[in-house]
Amino acid sequence: MQHIRKRLHDIIFQHDDPAERAFDVVVIAAIVLSIVVVMLDSVESIAARYGDILYVAEWFFTVLFTIEYLLRLWTSPRPLAYARSFYGVVDLLSVLPTWLSVLFPPGRFLVVLRVLRVLRVFRILKLAEYVEQGAVLSAALRASRYKITVFVSAVLTLSVIVGSLMYLIEGPSAGFTSIPQSVYWAIVTLTTVGYGDIAPEGPLGKALAATLMIMGYGIIAVPTGIVTLELDRASRSARVRRPCPGCGVDRHEPGSAYCRYCGTQL
Repeated sequence: MQHIRKRLHDIIFQHDDPAERAFDVVVIAAIVLSIVVVMLDSVESIAARYGDILYVAEWFFTVLFTIEYLLRLWTSPRPLAYARSFYGVVDLLSVLPTWLSVLFPPGRFLVVLRVLRVLRVFRILKLAEYVEQGAVLSAALRASRYKITVFVSAVLTLSVIVGSLMYLIEGPSAGFTSIPQSVYWAIVTLTTVGYGDIAPEGPLGKALAATLMIMGYGIIAVPTGIVTLELDRASRSARVRRPCPGCGVDRHEPGSAYCRYCGTQL
């Protein structure tokens, strides 16, 4: 039994020999097909004609993924750690909606969250360069979070102020029935979305709206510039490679004096 458990663990969690990689490919193909089934089922004309087939297919994939999830828990050396990991949570979310659909039918369309499991392809195919670039992007976003937070706070403050002014200028007769409604209009206008469901009618209101629209074009560029700057810095940092004279490893943090693998002075 222990031998079977270890072999199943290798097939499910490893990606080295042909059997392990074949299992991963089959799982990814099943994920894609299950998402296609859910998407087709949301089309009324297709659901009316092939609803029974799609229903059976969805339950087939759900049972399949449930068995896979239970096998992952059973074969994992630390089941609780796996269940709490990113992929463990995604695996659970990929089967829960269908089971919960017995009580809440519309909720089964949330199985599209299963698409997150396709992220495993980066590990399965060992696309190191993609993983590395993903790390660079993640580092840039982390470095930008404080600036972005300040920017969003400033935008929200401006939206509240302009929305309140528009509420005083136009009032309920033009659709600005409350300050929250006016703030909604300000956000839509400032972001240049412009739904058009609410619009000022008086000259003063139109002037304020025009000013906000022009400001919107300038404001949109701010977060782009922030993230681009941090992305450039993260990319430069990732490109800093100093081969270790001891072990040859060439990926070290900027400013490192010693190799983090063998301790040799760089």
